[in-house]
Amino acid sequence: MVNFTVDQIRTIMDKKSNIRNMSVIAHVDHGKSTLTDSLVCKAGIIASARAGETRFTDTRKDEQERCITIKSTAISLYYELKENDLAFIKQCKDGSGFLINLIDSPGHVDFSSEVTAALRVTDGALVVVDCVSGVCVQTETVLRQAIAERIKPVLMMNKMDRALLELQLEPDELFQTFQRIVENVNVIISTYGEGEHGPMGSIMVDPVVGTVGFGSGLHGWAFTLKQFAEMYVAKFTAKGEKKAELPSAERCKKVEDMMKKLWGEKYFDPAAGKFSKTANNAEGVKLPRTFCQLVLDPIFKVFDAIMNFKKEETQKLIEKLDVKLDADDKEKEGKPLLKAVMRRWLPAGDALLQMITIHLPSPVTAQRYRCELLYEGPGDDESAMGIKNCDPKAPLMMYISKMVPTTDKGRFYAFGRVFSGMVSTGQKVRIMGPNYTPGKKEDLYLKPIQRTILMMGRYVEPIEDVPCGNIVGLVGVDQYLVKTGTITTYEHSHNMRVMKFSVSPVVRVAVEAKNPGDLPKLVEGLKRLAKSDPMVQCIIEESGEHIVAGAGELHLEICLKDLEEDHACIPLKKSDPVVSYRETVSDDSDQVCLSKSPNKHNRLYMKARPFPDGLAEDIDKGDVVREAGAQAARPLPGREVRVGSSRGSQDMVFRA
Repeated sequence: MVNFTVDQIRTIMDKKSNIRNMSVIAHVDHGKSTLTDSLVCKAGIIASARAGETRFTDTRKDEQERCITIKSTAISLYYELKENDLAFIKQCKDGSGFLINLIDSPGHVDFSSEVTAALRVTDGALVVVDCVSGVCVQTETVLRQAIAERIKPVLMMNKMDRALLELQLEPDELFQTFQRIVENVNVIISTYGEGEHGPMGSIMVDPVVGTVGFGSGLHGWAFTLKQFAEMYVAKFTAKGEKKAELPSAERCKKVEDMMKKLWGEKYFDPAAGKFSKTANNAEGVKLPRTFCQLVLDPIFKVFDAIMNFKKEETQKLIEKLDVKLDADDKEKEGKPLLKAVMRRWLPAGDALLQMITIHLPSPVTAQRYRCELLYEGPGDDESAMGIKNCDPKAPLMMYISKMVPTTDKGRFYAFGRVFSGMVSTGQKVRIMGPNYTPGKKEDLYLKPIQRTILMMGRYVEPIEDVPCGNIVGLVGVDQYLVKTGTITTYEHSHNMRVMKFSVSPVVRVAVEAKNPGDLPKLVEGLKRLAKSDPMVQCIIEESGEHIVAGAGELHLEICLKDLEEDHACIPLKKSDPVVSYRETVSDDSDQVCLSKSPNKHNRLYMKARPFPDGLAEDIDKGDVVREAGAQAARPLPGREVRVGSSRGSQDMVFRA
């Protein structure tokens, strides 16, 4: 049963410090949607028995059939953090109830534009890595995108059940695997990040701090070192003097100290019951690593007892771990029993939601350092200050990152994030497309918002108004925006910065209607398709041919299926996919071209050479504008111009 209502969510929306906007990102098939099920299950939206198999956020039929995520899907969850755990949160907080706006994103490189759209509206990311495959190509790509958007990552090492059941790794081998993955992720973060002195501070992941989780999304169990540290602190406290429960701050300090002992080159002497920094004790006996002895060993024992059908040992372990099983679960054996025991002992929903609420930033924290990247205007105008302070009383500033098709054919929800002010049903706003320039009327519409809605995976819930720091869907805006845009109430506002994708639509297919009379439907369908996907391009060539361009063959296949079945609803003829190529200059030409002026008094010599390093990036950033140069009487910064004379041998060099 769902354990929260829309009214509860609306109440928490006003508590900006208790909101967490986060996306789940990873390489394809590393288990994002399966892991997301554990979070959705914790919120009571799906039954715990079906978590890991439902893939609730895979809302399309083809996503369920292909077992891959194609579109990013948003869902809002309510989570109540225990009183003792609140002490671990170092940023501002307001009560124990938290609103988690979660976006499950695709892992396939063809759909990385969906990841970009998801990252733009979130502040934190759960990076999922398959502990068997390790860090893969797309892991690096999505992590690089996240860091470029100033998104704070936490790491989850998934598919631990495979490491134990299929690869049969020893505890020390598994520790080395985990350590290698953490190091690889931190190398990517340090390569693309701004360092610990940057605006975000240190964003390295570290099991000792609690920003790394371990577990199995399919089996529905997970843990961070915090869970085991709490168990051992309680155990050691009980062994010592019997006293009343520790105050939250003191307990938090003890748990944090214990977490430091559970990772790295720390060892445990079982005979003496003491921790050691050396691998051997006084007698020269090799000591086990604390992570292997105190964290992995109990898990290995549970796996061994259940999978080898040692019933007596299993019963003893279940009692020792204080796991309460249902009557149905007690009858199970083998893998089903293993799932039931591990889910009760180390529930994935609790471990992940604690890691998200404790370590990911709230909008209040994140918008302070993200504002300069998000807003194109001056850093001190009303809109910028509203974004920086996440101020609900400031003018409305909202970024629409993508369009989501509705059940009503041809209509879309505009999906985005409110960065400042408040958006409400019937509110009159300025809808600014990506080509809007302040002071001009091009790409600008003044219209009311018909309805505001809450995106809940497969469903939507109507909501009266939404304050800043939250993710929302709007009805009635889709006819004025193509893909993305800015919505504001401030007359002098600039645009929010356009998203930069990590891939380009280079694979092209020509489409035409089988029945020529259906051409108007095709044109209308192509317009809808262009809206529905952040990256797809629908172009009409000079010859009149209709071209659909996508990031890859799979992306194109999905787009053409949507065009045929949902947007145009007509049979189509498609050409074979063609990859676009562009020519460029790769080296200095050895020939000099000569051209004379009509009066033969001036000679112009030219030779081709490659762009200097950084010029393409400068053009992308807008440092080199199209109107620059002599005609616009604007200098080209840092560019060299050589002017030669045919009479003299001296070249004159100007440096702008």
